[in-house]
This record gives sequence, C-alpha cells and structure tokens, in this order.
Amino acid sequence: MINSVDFTKRLQKIIDYYSESASSFAEKIGVQRSSISHILSGRNKPSLDFVMKVLSTYPEVELYWLMNGKGDFPSKPKISESPLSNTPETKTTPPQPDLNIVSHSDSDQEIDKIVIFYKNGTFKSYKP
Repeated sequence: MINSVDFTKRLQKIIDYYSESASSFAEKIGVQRSSISHILSGRNKPSLDFVMKVLSTYPEVELYWLMNGKGDFPSKPKISESPLSNTPETKTTPPQPDLNIVSHSDSDQEIDKIVIFYKNGTFKSYKP
C-alpha cells in the first residue's frame, strides 16, 4: 500500500527538481491545479491516471521510486549508455522499453497476475 505522506514528499521533490511551481507542474502533466494542491496537502490520494501522467511527462521518474521510494531519482543511466550521454551539451532520448522480451526459466515459477498499462492511464489485470 502507498504511504500518502511519503508519496507527497517524493512528488514535491520532483516539482522542486524541475524548478516548477505547482501550477506549471499541473499544466505540464495535464491535470488541474487543484489536483496537485489536494495531493500535496494530503486531502486526496493520487490516482493511477495521475501517476501515469507524471511518469510519461518526466521519464527520469521511476515508477517504484515514486510509489514506494525504492530506486533512484532522477533515474541513473543504464550501464549500456555512454558516460558522456548525460552531459549538458548532449541531448539524448530516454531508452524505450523492449516489448519483445523473451524469458526462459528452468524453475517451476507460476504467474500470479499480469497487468497491462495503457498510455491513456487505464490498465487491465489478468489472473491465469
């Protein structure tokens, strides 16, 4: 379960990192200013749609860091990236996920649930 107080602190860290006001942050991610205000004050909890908008607008924000504080912010470059790729003079596009992942496992692991997230912020959950 998400800790709303900690989520609020991480959201404020994102806003501060990008030197945004709550209004400009709300405009960039495409939500009303009141949504940001209510989440930062603890009145409301963030919706899945809100979280997905933050992640799609700010690719340096990792889902697990935003939701439960595990990981890094801003996200560290992948090992395969050139150390020069993060210099201010070089603009790089964020790595895109490889959707053709094939995994083979010799163990007898069973799938519990599959969740598919769509770009519009909706998701579907499947149980085998």
